[in-house]
Amino acid sequence: MHLERGRVWEGRAAQYLEDQGLRIVERGYRCRVGELDLVCRDERHLVVVEVRARATGAKCSAIESIGPGKQRRIVLATRHLLLRHPEWHAAPIRFDVVAFDDINGPEPKIHWIRNAFDAS
Repeated sequence: MHLERGRVWEGRAAQYLEDQGLRIVERGYRCRVGELDLVCRDERHLVVVEVRARATGAKCSAIESIGPGKQRRIVLATRHLLLRHPEWHAAPIRFDVVAFDDINGPEPKIHWIRNAFDAS
């Protein structure tokens, strides 16, 4: 159930990003060190996107739910992805977040944070 709900929000995020001009190149990339929700291309960057969704009244916002441990796993999974796709090595990498808050309300709020964190 949780995984299915996550895929729904990933789909909504993918549509939103495509509407903004990004091209989705990977969805739900999994490896032993983690998972990447969406991997996109814009004109210049390889954009790794973490998608988060939170209901009204959640303990923290969707954005606040991405701590240092999660960021570290995303960076490690990105390194693994690049081993499998050497054609993407030359592109600068950007880590973005698409966050949905109030998902149980009539109109969920969407936030796209570019450069939400870096690989350091």
